[in-house]
Amino acid sequence: MGFIGKLLGLGPKIDFGELISQGAQIVDVRTKGEYASGHIKGSVNIPLDRLQADMNKLKKDKPVITCCASGMRSASATRILKSSGFKDVYNAGGWSSLRKYER
Repeated sequence: MGFIGKLLGLGPKIDFGELISQGAQIVDVRTKGEYASGHIKGSVNIPLDRLQADMNKLKKDKPVITCCASGMRSASATRILKSSGFKDVYNAGGWSSLRKYER
C-alpha cells in the first residue's frame, strides 16, 4: 500500500455491507451543518472536534465505520478511536460511498 493509502487509514478491501449487516455503527465525523445537508440513514453524527468527548455514545464491542466528506477526517477519527480502545474500526472515506448500504 502506498503512502497516501496509509495516511488515509486505507488497507485491504473491507466488506462494509457485511459489517453493517452485523450491526456496525456508522460514525459521520463531519460538522453538524454538513451532516444536515445529507447523511447515511442510521448513522450518528459526532464531529471530529467532539469525538474525544462524545465517544461514550459508541459501543466498544461493535464494529465502527467512520466517514466524512473525503476520508481525511474519518482517517483521524479511526486513529483516535483505535487509540482509545476500540478494536474494530474501519475508515470508509467519503460518506457517499456507504449510500449503497443504507439501512
